[in-house]
Amino acid sequence: MSTVYDCSQPDSRTAGLNAARGALKAGRLVVVPTDTVYGVAADAFDSEAVASLLRAKGRGRDMPVPVLVGSWNTIDGLVTTVRPETRELIRAFWPGGLSLVVHQAPSLAWDLGDTRGTVMLRMPLHPVILELLREVGPLAVSSANVSGQAPATVVDDARRQLGASVSVYLDGGPSEHAVASTIVDMTSDRPRILREGAVSIEAIAEVLGEDPDRLRPGGE
Repeated sequence: MSTVYDCSQPDSRTAGLNAARGALKAGRLVVVPTDTVYGVAADAFDSEAVASLLRAKGRGRDMPVPVLVGSWNTIDGLVTTVRPETRELIRAFWPGGLSLVVHQAPSLAWDLGDTRGTVMLRMPLHPVILELLREVGPLAVSSANVSGQAPATVVDDARRQLGASVSVYLDGGPSEHAVASTIVDMTSDRPRILREGAVSIEAIAEVLGEDPDRLRPGGE
């Protein structure tokens, strides 16, 4: 049985966050609001829960699950090294709609899918998910929709698609941006945009001191 909690009401928000913590600890899924679109979350270090997330979305291991973090510093424990360019993007756009693909630390005991030694990280700008992240640690979070369908921008969209596969739905109201995050690949010598989204290529280029065209896929 799934339960929806209205996070605009203090008592319901507190109850919802408590229920979400319990569900995540028990290996169940939770739908959470973010600043981009709604996400479906699992404990990043619970491989069975992550597998349940992929099944709920109808998605294979070839599309690994990103990870959301609750602070700038969390990245230091998740990656091999943090390049200066990565730090600059974090300072400029976290919390916010920028996801960074980096080399994960080889010691991490998680299974997010076929990552080939990388992980996509983001710190979202939404008070509900940030509070949850700061209490439970990194979460494996993918957009709250069945693969091939439109991402959920309100909690009812997520519930219609994911139904009882999710234990707890946290309703944070309509998504502020209603557009997915921008993804930047930081695993090679030159940063590269993998997906345009909430943060413009021009804004990223300005921070990095790059020509925007060189950041686009195929850019020289």
